[in-house]
Amino acid sequence: MKSKCWIGIVAVLLLWSCASEKQSDQSQVALILRDAPEFSADSAYQFIQRQVDFGPRVPNTPGHAATKQWLIAQFKSYGWEVQTQEFQATTYDNLTWDLTNIIASYNPNAKKRILLGAHWDTRRIADKDTERMDEPIDGANDGGSGVAVLLEIARVIGTGSDKPEVGIDIILFDGEDDGEPEHVNFRNNSKVWWCHGSQYWSKNLHEPGYTAYFGILVDLVGAKGARFYREGYSMYFAKNIVQKVWNYASELGFSDFFIQRDSPEIMDDHLFVNRDAKIPMINIIEYSPQTGFGFYHHTHLDTMDIIDRRTLKAVGQTVLFSLYQE
Repeated sequence: MKSKCWIGIVAVLLLWSCASEKQSDQSQVALILRDAPEFSADSAYQFIQRQVDFGPRVPNTPGHAATKQWLIAQFKSYGWEVQTQEFQATTYDNLTWDLTNIIASYNPNAKKRILLGAHWDTRRIADKDTERMDEPIDGANDGGSGVAVLLEIARVIGTGSDKPEVGIDIILFDGEDDGEPEHVNFRNNSKVWWCHGSQYWSKNLHEPGYTAYFGILVDLVGAKGARFYREGYSMYFAKNIVQKVWNYASELGFSDFFIQRDSPEIMDDHLFVNRDAKIPMINIIEYSPQTGFGFYHHTHLDTMDIIDRRTLKAVGQTVLFSLYQE
């Protein structure tokens, strides 16, 4: 079912001729934007619940393995082509992890492609908590929400009759959330211990010569009261994409969520996609000028209790709408 909240013709641009000071003709050009299907926040919420039901999605654990098979099956059930990228990574404490990037593609023969990303693993410690710090977290928002938004987008596109004109690739990066603990006496700065999946993919593309017109990463996109500022690396690498998406959000009525102010650089998967794969990718991620990430971040409070369907709707509808304008 299509959303009724958007009228196809949304703006009129005034184009001024600058060939001569004497010329004062003005021409009006209608900017036509496509309507987009409805993003279901209820469906996205259930996708988070299903992930949490598997338990923490920590690499090399049964919950991680079960979630992997479920994710692959979900994408396939919506008619998307799925491939996996298996690799190993060494953690900050010298463990060897078997990791998997999951890549789902719609309209794989289209030359113009849009890249969407999230991470599907969860943190194995609650290093910002005051108790049970050595136990893994549920990761309802940190991991679960981004995956759920992209699964719902895949479902809407795959099962609906109104299709976007571009090709779309969804990459669920593994091993994003395993950097060194918050409070350690010594840090090994010989490499970046976060974002294993995007670091690997950006230097080992799943298809030789792969590129995309632009990318959108979603991370921490389901919490109550979340606000999304224009993240620093996104503004540096892809300022025009940031502005376009934030403007779409405003027109859709989500300006309370998408704030027209800048935030500092945040190390996340999009950094490596920009730097190493040379694809301009922005990051939609919760941020507060006062506290940084939410109070739940890397604690046992990151459960279904903090998830808000309104936040999922704002992010999901904005990203889905953005796809239909390409």
